[in-house]
Amino acid sequence: MTAPLFLVPPGTLAPGTTSLHLDGPEGRHAADVQRLAPGEPVLVGDGAGRIATCTVTTAHRGALDLDVHDVREELGPDLRLVLVQALAKGDRDLMAVEAATELDVDEIVPWQADRSIVRWKGERADKAHRRWQQVALAATKQARRARIPAVAPLADRGALVARAGAATLALVLHEDAEEQLTTVDIPSRGELLLVVGPEGGLTPAELEALTAAGARPVRLGRTVLRTSTAGAAALSALHTRSGWR
Repeated sequence: MTAPLFLVPPGTLAPGTTSLHLDGPEGRHAADVQRLAPGEPVLVGDGAGRIATCTVTTAHRGALDLDVHDVREELGPDLRLVLVQALAKGDRDLMAVEAATELDVDEIVPWQADRSIVRWKGERADKAHRRWQQVALAATKQARRARIPAVAPLADRGALVARAGAATLALVLHEDAEEQLTTVDIPSRGELLLVVGPEGGLTPAELEALTAAGARPVRLGRTVLRTSTAGAAALSALHTRSGWR
């Protein structure tokens, strides 16, 4: 089984680090919940590209002492995958965030689509945004990722159209699209923006605005997927096309 991953603040893992003291919430989880013991392997990451391979030397209440064997740094990808995920009810958008993180997405943009039943306003917006970040963080640890995907501020139609216009390639999943995702030429660098609408789909005005900005409507296949699974299916297809970078 792969060693568990625990996260420390950026800047903690410098090249040449030989030992670590893991405390705080991560240390308590490792020592008191997972009950890791001396001799067991552990991964420690800073969420910004560095991961250390370690072995537990001493287990305390709420903390571990670790022997660091090596620190590797994962450079950012040439092609950034950005998922624009429409807000959805019943935690379906959170399911999409979790799956996308496990599938190595680089950034997730919450989108207030016209047909999104859920609305982020006031204190609820801040709380919901933090929840997306927490889900991405937990999925990062589950996937043993070196980098935590960024969760962008909530986007409205104007912000999304601007983002689509600036992307190297912007794709909009749409059930009536003639072009298949599997036939699209994938760029080797830049930013690939993937737009997933809400349960009710995109409105004609949204689709028109996005295509006018240069986005291309594409479909996955014959079936219509939920907003919670569409992004994951599309990311899997894109990874397969690009060789699972």
